[in-house]
Amino acid sequence: MHDPFEESLRDMLNSSSSSRDDDACLGRVLKTANRQVGAGVLFGLLGRWSEALMIAVNNGSAHV
Repeated sequence: MHDPFEESLRDMLNSSSSSRDDDACLGRVLKTANRQVGAGVLFGLLGRWSEALMIAVNNGSAHV
């Protein structure tokens, strides 16, 4: 499975050139990690919301 965060982190750790700014590189990697975690949380929230909606519809359908 292709993981861009893991790939970025591996590239950063394997980089031996001193011309790269380590703080900027670390910031870019952490920004990518935060974006991926945020997307995962958002999808989890949508999944729980849809599950709650289905339970509500199922319980309410007996009253119609």
